[in-house]
Amino acid sequence: MITLKETRQRIAADEKNWAVYLMDFVDDFRLHKSDQAVEDPFERQDGQMDALLASTAEFLCDEQHMLPPKWLSMVPACKEPWFVAGVDSIRAIALVEAPAHFRARKVFVLENFLSRV
Repeated sequence: MITLKETRQRIAADEKNWAVYLMDFVDDFRLHKSDQAVEDPFERQDGQMDALLASTAEFLCDEQHMLPPKWLSMVPACKEPWFVAGVDSIRAIALVEAPAHFRARKVFVLENFLSRV
């Protein structure tokens, strides 16, 4: 089972491929459906990525009807809004569609951001 803490470490070691590590975590969490994947806090390093990871974990916990660990609520929001896609033409869509856990941390993604085929 891949943990959120391991995912944060992988991203820190290879920031260019952050999306691969994040989606590996998402897939694994949905497969195992275990709160153990998010019980250990990660070391905070980058406000944007930390906010994205915490938002993702909270979203997945809610999706699986699990109570997210309290430490996730202590991960702060981004200082400035972060539009993860980085494409100006979809900013307005991301503002509307971003799930609440992401919006709360000023992370803006499309509603299908964590959808997998």
